[in-house]
Amino acid sequence: MSVTDLPLVAMLRNRMQWQQSRQKVLAENVANADTPGFRARDLKAPRFQPDGSVAAAGLNGIGMERTSLVHLAGSGQPAPSEERTSTRFEMMPSGNAVSLEDEMLKAADNQGDYQLASLLYRKSLQTLRTAVGR
Repeated sequence: MSVTDLPLVAMLRNRMQWQQSRQKVLAENVANADTPGFRARDLKAPRFQPDGSVAAAGLNGIGMERTSLVHLAGSGQPAPSEERTSTRFEMMPSGNAVSLEDEMLKAADNQGDYQLASLLYRKSLQTLRTAVGR
């Protein structure tokens, strides 16, 4: 079994690949901000099932396990998240529905998420190296 086949490392790698693809889509939205009739696009985020598995990737997820009776049992309910489903501004007379403010906020959020996933990826690899004695 390769180190990159571990579920946590694979999920972080897939998340970073998704964020790279999303950054490309957001950049296309900004580049086409003056194109008549252009509508902003976005990628749907990968979702986890309540048991911790990835919904569409087919990977075995990391589930919660109660190892002691003093530990709290998980509810399995996803945390509420902020969803930006529509633009805060009206459509331009040319039919263009790109809001540069929204696109830049999305790009900044995406960059922060990518940096976090990258840090977690590096730290998990460092932990594995330490565990094997390198």
